[in-house]
Amino acid sequence: MTNSPTAIVEAAFQYYRSQDRDAAYPLYAGDFTFTSPQDDHIDKATFFERCFPTADRFKEQQLLHVTRADEELVFAYYEYELAAGGRYRNVEAITVRDGLIKEVQVFFGGKV
Repeated sequence: MTNSPTAIVEAAFQYYRSQDRDAAYPLYAGDFTFTSPQDDHIDKATFFERCFPTADRFKEQQLLHVTRADEELVFAYYEYELAAGGRYRNVEAITVRDGLIKEVQVFFGGKV
């Protein structure tokens, strides 16, 4: 894996889908924060306890675009199908600083 912000984001998604916590954990900064419509600036420990173990609720997840906006900001646009049914798209604004994911902001999209 290269140290580019897009490669780091792509690896984080891959490790999430495969539930490889040991590989994913070192990609995130110690002061990492995660925000979504359901979570408000939770820390790294809470993210790995509450959010990371949820991959089994997805039947499929596909990265559609991983786009570097500037030196630190990467946008990840993805589509997923829930195991319970329904396809959706979300966007994440991910800050990668010094080779580590510093912040994730998730914006929920609508049903596809």
